[in-house]
Amino acid sequence: MNSELKTTTKPVLATQPSTCESMCLPWIWPAFALERLTATNPLLAMGEQFTENSLRASSDFLNFIEEAHKLDYELKPQWASLNTTKLDLKTMLLRNFSEPSGQKIPVIIDAPYAGSSATIADFSPEQSLVRTMKANGLKRVYVTDWKSATDAMKDYTIDTYLEDIDAAVEAVGGKAHLVGLCQGGWMSAAYAARFPGKVATLVVAGSPIDCDAGTGVVKNLAQTLPISFYRELVAAGGGRLLGIFMLAAWKGMHPSDEYLKKYTDLFFNINDKAYIKRAEDFARWYETPVDLPGVYYLQAVEWLFKENRLAKGKFVALSKTLSLKDIDIPVYMLAGDADDITPAAQVFNAEQYLGTPQNRMVKKLVPGGHIGLFMGHKILHDTWPEICKWILSYDA
Repeated sequence: MNSELKTTTKPVLATQPSTCESMCLPWIWPAFALERLTATNPLLAMGEQFTENSLRASSDFLNFIEEAHKLDYELKPQWASLNTTKLDLKTMLLRNFSEPSGQKIPVIIDAPYAGSSATIADFSPEQSLVRTMKANGLKRVYVTDWKSATDAMKDYTIDTYLEDIDAAVEAVGGKAHLVGLCQGGWMSAAYAARFPGKVATLVVAGSPIDCDAGTGVVKNLAQTLPISFYRELVAAGGGRLLGIFMLAAWKGMHPSDEYLKKYTDLFFNINDKAYIKRAEDFARWYETPVDLPGVYYLQAVEWLFKENRLAKGKFVALSKTLSLKDIDIPVYMLAGDADDITPAAQVFNAEQYLGTPQNRMVKKLVPGGHIGLFMGHKILHDTWPEICKWILSYDA
């Protein structure tokens, strides 16, 4: 029996920061700011009475410290919309956002499993792919909520995840419209090639299908660094790729934004409630990374990004060598023109390998970067309603 899940999560109360945390930039910032204040105000430096402005500034510094710690360490992912658990599988919870009646074939959003929470698909009331779909005629919607890998999961393979996707499809009726976001897109494509009769339409959004294409950062790192480097990462995590490693890598792609601008913006907007809410919404998703099974991760690096097996027809899944030519269903490809994670060519080059006729294939390039494809205001308002209409046109 399905049970409704609560959609709110109480943040853990902050305790005294660890040695590591106390050395992080947010804790240094107020001290620097206070030093600047006393340097420009001799009365403060001599211990004279604080002025009203000085007291307000001191309060802001303390609020900044508290909020910075909250953003980095206390908030946990949460779903913006009510849902129930349809299935509790080894690798995921299949979350059900559906209404009692809707389109004939359900949609399964195959959320990314690349180090961050699946809540990106239902980020906030104002930025929710789930809500956008339901508002545009797709009332039966499910999301793969991938579990963070425990030690017991460290040997799970790509096959383990494809098996659970198959269990999810069977649970919703044996056929689904698959909407793959980022990593969920290549997984959905692999599933569609393995079980072509179980997928009605396929949407790949910011998904690497031809991993030899483009000049993305992920591709460059995967092809430049030896596989031994990735094995050492997994070994350092005791057989798992720890989410904190991936988070550090993502932040390292834009260090000035992640380690300076983030905190300066917070400092100067500490009294702006709307800004703080947006920052907390993002931190709930971004600052709580999930761990990946080591075997699964190494297979993805080697088979996809190093050897490009899926595009080349050499990818073996569930005892079958996959051919993208077996995918002859309607396919919609969505890419961002500024996506430095999955360049547009990695998405659009899929048309060279698919068996889908050209008149049932759509390629859409939109302005913006990677995560904006799934939760950007403009794309949710302008592009995803078109995709919903396209899906409904094949709902038979």
